[in-house]
Amino acid sequence: MERLIIVIIFTATIHMVDTLSYSVRLAGIRTKRLAMAISLFNIIVLISRTANMIQAPLLGSIVDKAINQGSSAFLLHDFRWIIASATLGSMLGAALIPSFVVIFSKGIINLEKAGSIPQLMGMVIFQQPIAKIKKSLVKPGLSLLKGLKPEKIPPTFLVLNLIITSISTIGVLAAIYAGALVPHYRITASQLSGIINGAATILLAVVVDPQAAIITDQTLQGLRESQEANTMVAFLVGGKILGTLLSQVVFLWAAKTVVLITKIIA
Repeated sequence: MERLIIVIIFTATIHMVDTLSYSVRLAGIRTKRLAMAISLFNIIVLISRTANMIQAPLLGSIVDKAINQGSSAFLLHDFRWIIASATLGSMLGAALIPSFVVIFSKGIINLEKAGSIPQLMGMVIFQQPIAKIKKSLVKPGLSLLKGLKPEKIPPTFLVLNLIITSISTIGVLAAIYAGALVPHYRITASQLSGIINGAATILLAVVVDPQAAIITDQTLQGLRESQEANTMVAFLVGGKILGTLLSQVVFLWAAKTVVLITKIIA
């Protein structure tokens, strides 16, 4: 139970940070320093990747323990909770985006003044960071959605992001759960997660990211209004939250598909 709670916390953290990453473009547009925004955020992404590195073996140990104890029938319930934590983490990240844009914009300006990450960290440590963060917090609300221009963003942008998110959310989970369904071939099944996530990553890089980059650059160049960039981020965040919900629907189907492929390979 303790391991499951830890995995749930890590999963929520990963998806919260992933959701917050969408606000990097807004902070870059606001400060007109997009490259610095992306560079600085890469440091924060390390938190997500570290959590992911810890999450995977813990999740694997939960499955191994269930198989050894003959209680794998209860695993589906656990995996449902893990997917639900992805949704909660995404929603928390969405609520924090307005505050994060303000905090991150200030961080970009301070990075330019400091000249390096170590000096920036020194500035943060010795300048009452908690008090400054509190002043930068923005109360989330539906009023933040006013002024959006959905007609300026292709509807396929939201749909494709939703599908890609649902696949990436359950890529590892479906493969590991499939290993519990075919315990004799669980290593083969778990290795298929790379193919699932790889396909999602390729789709993201080919379809979603270029469109988001075009909208961001055109906004920086003054060819688009800032509200169009806000709409893009709202679409991305909405697609991520809905994508994690869709994951609940397709999870079992995805796991059974992995089982089928595993049997063919084996």
